[in-house]
Amino acid sequence: RGISWQRITIDGVANHAGTTPMSMRNDAGHAAARVITFLLDRTKASNAPTVATVGTIRFEPNAINVIPSRAVFTVDLRDPDEQRLQAAEAALAAHLEQLAAAENVTVSVEQLARFEPVIFDLRIVEQIEAAAKRRGLGVRRMTSGAGHDAQMLACIAPAAMIFVPSVGGISHSPREHTDDAELVAGANILLDVAAQLAK
Repeated sequence: RGISWQRITIDGVANHAGTTPMSMRNDAGHAAARVITFLLDRTKASNAPTVATVGTIRFEPNAINVIPSRAVFTVDLRDPDEQRLQAAEAALAAHLEQLAAAENVTVSVEQLARFEPVIFDLRIVEQIEAAAKRRGLGVRRMTSGAGHDAQMLACIAPAAMIFVPSVGGISHSPREHTDDAELVAGANILLDVAAQLAK
C-alpha cells in the first residue's frame, strides 16, 4: 500500500473548563476529535481499501480542567491505489481548512513520510508461488497493508515478499504468534526461491 504520514497541530485557546461557555471556546481538543471522526467515518463509508489511523495524540496543557490550547496528533493514511490515496489526502486537507474556520483554531500540517504503492516483480512472485506448491503448501496473493524494506528495495531492484500466517492475523502486539511449522515452511520457500534466482 501507499503510505502518507502527517503530523497535525491544532492551536486554540486554553481556558477554564467550568467557566467557559461552549459557544466561546477555541477548543483544540474538540477540533482534533472532529478530525478523527471525519477520518473514521470517511474510510468506513467507502468500499475502498483505504485505511486511516490516528496513532498518537497529545494535548496541551493536558489538564483535566483546562480546555486544550494545542492538540498534536499523527495521521497514517494507506491505500494500494495512488489515486485513492491522493483523494484521501485531499479530503483531509479540505476538512482541516473547513475545521479551522468553524472552530476558530489554526491548523498546521507536516508531512512525515510519503510512499507510493509498489507492485512487486511478477517473475519473483510466480517463483514464490511455484516453490510453495512444490512443497504442497497453499498460496494466496495479497496486498500488504504494512510498509516493508522490500517496498523500498522494489524502487531499485526486483523484489517480492513471503508472508507466513500469524495466529488470528494479529501483528505488532505481544499476542502475535506464528507456529514453528509455518516459520520453517516460509524459510524453506525463501531458500528455494533464492537458490532459483541465483542460477
